[in-house]
Amino acid sequence: MIPLLSRAGAQCLRAGRPGLRSTSRVIPLRPVRSTLTSTLRYNSSIPPPPTPPPGLTSELVEPAVSRPIAPPSIIDKIVPKWAEGVKPYLHLIRIDKPIGSLLLFWPGAWGITLASSVHHLPPSTPAYLLGLFAVGSVVMRGAGCIVNDMWDAKYDRAVERTRWRPLAAGDVTQFQALTWLGVQLSIGLAILTQLNTYTIGLGVGSLALVTIYPYMKRITYYPQIVFGSTFMWAIFMGWSAAAGSVDWAMAAPLYVGGIAYGVMYDCIYAHQDKVDDVKAGVKSIALAFPDNSRALISTLSAGFVSTLALTGHLAGLGPLYYAISVLGTGAHLAWQCATVDFNSRADCWKKFCSNGYLGGLIWLGMAADYVQNVWIPGLY
Repeated sequence: MIPLLSRAGAQCLRAGRPGLRSTSRVIPLRPVRSTLTSTLRYNSSIPPPPTPPPGLTSELVEPAVSRPIAPPSIIDKIVPKWAEGVKPYLHLIRIDKPIGSLLLFWPGAWGITLASSVHHLPPSTPAYLLGLFAVGSVVMRGAGCIVNDMWDAKYDRAVERTRWRPLAAGDVTQFQALTWLGVQLSIGLAILTQLNTYTIGLGVGSLALVTIYPYMKRITYYPQIVFGSTFMWAIFMGWSAAAGSVDWAMAAPLYVGGIAYGVMYDCIYAHQDKVDDVKAGVKSIALAFPDNSRALISTLSAGFVSTLALTGHLAGLGPLYYAISVLGTGAHLAWQCATVDFNSRADCWKKFCSNGYLGGLIWLGMAADYVQNVWIPGLY
C-alpha cells in the first residue's frame, strides 16, 4: 500500500510548524490528465477506442452511404420471398418495362407482314414468325440492357433515374452480369437457328450495332442514330425470315424512315436525363438540340410518315394501309410533337411509351392489307 499523508501532517507542513513531523514518506502524486487517453490508461475496465485503418485518421473515415433501392415494380409482387436473389437479374433485363421489347418487336413484325403481303404467303407463316420474334425481342432486348449497363455502370450511378440499376447499385457484379448475358445470348441463338441462313447472317451482323451502341454516348451527341439503326434492323430480319431474302427496294426506305423515327422517340427519352447527363459527361441529341428539339422531332416524324407512304406505294399496298398506318401515324406523331413537355420527366416518359402503341397501329394497317390481299383477293 502507498502510505498517505494525514490531513494534520499536511497542515503542519504548510504552516511550517516545527516539531510536528510525519513519520511517513510523502509520495508526490502525478497530475491526472483529463483526456480520454489518460483516463483509459488508468482505468483498464474501459475498452480502448477502435484503431482506424493504416494511413487513415478518424477524421477521414466517412459514414457508409446507403445503397440505392429500386423503385417498386411488378417484380416485387410476382417474385416470392424465397427467390429474392432473382430480383436483380430480372431488373437487369428490365422485364418489368416491356416498352423496350415492344419497340424492338414491331419493326420485325412490320417486315414479316409486308413480306407476307407482297409474296402472298399463307397465314401460318406470319403467325409462326410473329410468335418467334416476340420471344426473341424479349430476350435480345434483355441482352442489350445488360450490355448497356455493363458499359455504363459508372455513369448510371451519377444519374438519379438509373442509380438503382443492379450494376450501378452493386447488387450484381460484372462477372455475374456477363454470365447472365451469356444465358440471354444462348436463348437468342437458339431462336435464331429456327430461321433461314440468310436471316441468321443478318442477325449475327446486328450484334456489332448492339455492342457499340452504349459506347456512342461517350464520343458523339448523336448516339440515337446508332440506336435507331440497331432497333430497325429487325425490319430486314423479319422480311428475310418470311421471304427467304430481303427485297431492298421496298425494305430499305422503311429502314431509313424507321431510323428517323427511332431518333425521334429516343430524343424524347433522352430529355429525361439531360440535367444529370451534363454532370456525368454523357452526350445525347437532347443536349445537342436543347432549344430546338421540338422542331427536330417534328422534322424526323414527317420524314418517317413520308417513308411509310413510299413503302406502301413500292409494295403495292391498299387504302386500309394508308388510312391506318400512314394517316393514323401522322396524327399520333403530330400529337406527340405538339404536346410533349421536354422539362417534365413524367411527360417525356409518357410520350416515349406511347410509341409502343404506335408501332402496333402501324402493324395493324399492314395486317389489314395482308388480310385483304391474301384472304380476300380481288377486293381492290
